[in-house]
Amino acid sequence: RENMHLTLAFIGEYPDKEPVMDALSSVSFSPFTLSLSGMGCFRDLWWAGMDESAPLAAVVRRIRHALADHDIPFDRKRFSPHITLIRKAVGTMPGIHIEKVSMPVERISLMRSDRGKHGMIYTEVGVIGIK
Repeated sequence: RENMHLTLAFIGEYPDKEPVMDALSSVSFSPFTLSLSGMGCFRDLWWAGMDESAPLAAVVRRIRHALADHDIPFDRKRFSPHITLIRKAVGTMPGIHIEKVSMPVERISLMRSDRGKHGMIYTEVGVIGIK
C-alpha cells in the first residue's frame, strides 16, 4: 500500500531536486477528488484505472508545462491515469470487482524511486500544496 501512487509526470534520474521543485513551485491547484474506474491489465502489469476528471487533467497539464518551461526532461507519453497493482503478474487477470472509491487530493508529492530487494521504494522529496 505504501507504494501505490499515480504518476503525473515521470522525470527519471535527475541529479538535484531543487530545480524540479523550483519549476513546480509555480503550479497551483484547488482540492479535487479522484475516483477509481475499474481494473485492467497490460501484458504482466495489472492496474486500477482512475476517472480522467477535468481537475486532474488540468493539474497534469500545469505540471508538465512547468517542467518544460524549466527545461527539465520528463516522459512525454500520453497521460493515462492508473495505479499499478501488480507487476510481473502470472496468469490471467481474475474477474475481480473493484469498488468505486473516491479520494480527496489536497497535495501532490515529488517522489524518488529506488529499487529495493523486494521491489521499488518510494520516498517523498517535495510537496506541491493547495494554493
